[in-house]
Amino acid sequence: MLWGGNKGTLEVRAEGGSTRLTARFPYGSETELAPGRLEVIAPRAFADRINGGDEIHLLAGHSYDKPLASRSAGTLTLTDTDEALEISATLDDGTTWARDFLAAHGSGLIKGLSPGFRVPQGGERIERRGASMLRTIHKADLFELSAVTKPAYPAAQIEARAWGMSDNITTGLHRTLNRWRA
Repeated sequence: MLWGGNKGTLEVRAEGGSTRLTARFPYGSETELAPGRLEVIAPRAFADRINGGDEIHLLAGHSYDKPLASRSAGTLTLTDTDEALEISATLDDGTTWARDFLAAHGSGLIKGLSPGFRVPQGGERIERRGASMLRTIHKADLFELSAVTKPAYPAAQIEARAWGMSDNITTGLHRTLNRWRA
């Protein structure tokens, strides 16, 4: 299984006891994974599993032991467009890893978004560009999306925002989730 990310944004909002997460993973952005090794994910590359209603998870750090949301639980919604994969999730902070993720994100330690996928035979095109190689993924089986410390694609960043203000919560994670972040 390959892990990747691509200039995505992830937004977290606290709403009435649960945390709402939205993200946008844009297609068509070329990324240098290593010197001379470029990759781009084509529009709707993940469409088969998304449109097929297959199980896909939102995880902390690509760990299936730390699920944050899933399609089967009804807490993860994916919308595939020509421009981007749009993600909407509801996180329950009743698990230690969800609280850990929210605390680490609020502290600025987790800022990356990365999809976990497998490229089936025939799902990619590789071409030489001078001394570089470009891999274009036009079909991939998406299994999960993860909030990570260091994504494979440096441009895949997470951003958090919280709805509402609270005068009586002024410290720690609660303070972070109850104020706008720049």
